[in-house]
Amino acid sequence: MDISFIFLIFLIGSVGSFMSGMLGVGGAIINYPLLLYIPVLLGFTGFNAYQVSGIVAVQVFAATFSGVWAYRKDGYLNKELITVMGLSILIGSLLGGYGSHFFSEDFINLVYGILAIIAAIMMFILKTGTEGNHSDHIRFPKILTSIMAFAVGLASGIVGAGGAFLLVPLMLVVLKIPPRITIATSLAVTFISSIGTTATKLVIGQVPIMPALVVMVASLIASPIGVFIGKKVNVKVLQGILIFVIMITTVKIWFDILLY
Repeated sequence: MDISFIFLIFLIGSVGSFMSGMLGVGGAIINYPLLLYIPVLLGFTGFNAYQVSGIVAVQVFAATFSGVWAYRKDGYLNKELITVMGLSILIGSLLGGYGSHFFSEDFINLVYGILAIIAAIMMFILKTGTEGNHSDHIRFPKILTSIMAFAVGLASGIVGAGGAFLLVPLMLVVLKIPPRITIATSLAVTFISSIGTTATKLVIGQVPIMPALVVMVASLIASPIGVFIGKKVNVKVLQGILIFVIMITTVKIWFDILLY
């Protein structure tokens, strides 16, 4: 690959991974359109949709792993919450992936678009959270939490997209988990759900190796930086950025539904 192309891919990978570490989302919804359109607009040979999805899967895997690693000593990771949600979302995503061929693409995209609107509405009704830095003191309804994580995994598996932007509002609004614990725990849950996706993309040959390696390096660097910045930013500001990202996500999903 040309050095300028490598640098471009590195920058794109860094953007999504930085947001991943700071906000607890996987970064796929940001990097997917950037990888699909920016190289072509700048005169490089572009990637097709399958290649982009493969590169993004690797990016999410690496970004969430390095983000969780950066959070490991700060008391924001709730192990019980990660276990309950991680297992449920993994089962849901596997079943959703298997069952996706039973539904039409238009129906699947419509359901996902409705879920995105619900996520955006939840963020707008969210009250300002507290810092909440003692994850061991968090109490949550295990059955409801498991059902919600399973539903997010199922929807994500059917659509073939990340579900962290749905997971975060549910944790904040329904479970009332403090923002910083939500961000850290969401990274861990998203990492668990990304394992199967990344492995599948590698097995079926949808991952361009060199671009994926460049994005992985970018993720390992940018995600911890995002974590560091996220720890320093006021909770109100973080919630504002989360609202903005989820709104952009919702607009993008409905743009794709209505125009394609």
